[in-house]
Amino acid sequence: MYFVNGHNVFIIVFVTFLCSLITTPFVKKIAYHIKAMDYPNARRLNKIPMPTLGGLAIFLSFLLGYMLYAKSSTQMLSILMGSFILVLMGLVDDINPLKAKYQLIAQIIAAGIIVFYGNITLDYLSILGMNIQFISPWNYIITIILIVTIINAINLSDGLDGLCSGVSAIYFLTISIIAFIMNAQDGLDTILSLIMLGSILGFLVYNFPPAEIYLGDTGSNLLGFIIAVTALLGYKTATFTSLLIPLIILATPIIDVVFSIIRRVLKGQNPFNSPDKQHLHHQLLKMQFSTRTSLLIIYTIDILFAGVSIFYTLGDTYLAIFIYIGLMIVFLFIVLKTDILFKRNKGKKHE
Repeated sequence: MYFVNGHNVFIIVFVTFLCSLITTPFVKKIAYHIKAMDYPNARRLNKIPMPTLGGLAIFLSFLLGYMLYAKSSTQMLSILMGSFILVLMGLVDDINPLKAKYQLIAQIIAAGIIVFYGNITLDYLSILGMNIQFISPWNYIITIILIVTIINAINLSDGLDGLCSGVSAIYFLTISIIAFIMNAQDGLDTILSLIMLGSILGFLVYNFPPAEIYLGDTGSNLLGFIIAVTALLGYKTATFTSLLIPLIILATPIIDVVFSIIRRVLKGQNPFNSPDKQHLHHQLLKMQFSTRTSLLIIYTIDILFAGVSIFYTLGDTYLAIFIYIGLMIVFLFIVLKTDILFKRNKGKKHE
């Protein structure tokens, strides 16, 4: 059992926050030393070379949190093993970029460890009162696909100072709140969320614009992985009444990825390997918002989606649906006013 109370919550978050806060400057020096740098190019927003490996500081803080506050179990060991593989892959990629297929293989291996060793699988799904049972081997396949999809959705959102780390922090904070609402403080998903929340917030001090260090693939893959695992754990242990709850919290990066795939298909491009500068944060920058303002706008939208999930948990389904529809209308309005899906006809300039 992993029971935590209000006092323990503060201690867990503070200790991991402090560890990340102290560790990040050292990781920054290591990144410079081994040349794990993000160099400016046509697709990047940074104007100067930026150190990556920020995810390493989060991982080290995560390990400290595990040693101090989590109990050893097969599930926890599978999470540590999968995390280590992704951090190692991200470390190599941050120094010398790997081909997408090799990253995908590492992600599948990490997801496979969770499924086959940790025995964390999606065995059923409840949608609109209907229960769908996944029998073997479909439960394994669907779980691996879900984990890999969430990893890449979070990875693709890492395009603006503080974006990926901030959205992830909002996710873990929301999961923690829901766990206490549902009186599910004894779940592994709760302790993981608290450990990750503190670890990310300590790093965010240096990643908030103007950023001093980036997450790199070391961090974005790790965050996506832990997010996916906590979503599955929460659903299996009834912290969440529906798998829609964590997906709603992640609505911003998920919708952005969906738009990206549609946009690239419309252009006849490979939807999974055609990076561009048409994501939501790029569109806000094109609308003349500053980096910090763009980030805060996305934070606000994400917090509203998180609020929907909390209302849903409280049983206020109608209010949750009402807010959700309103947010989707806002997103549709943004789509029509930007180039997220396709280039708008700007019209001819008057001479």
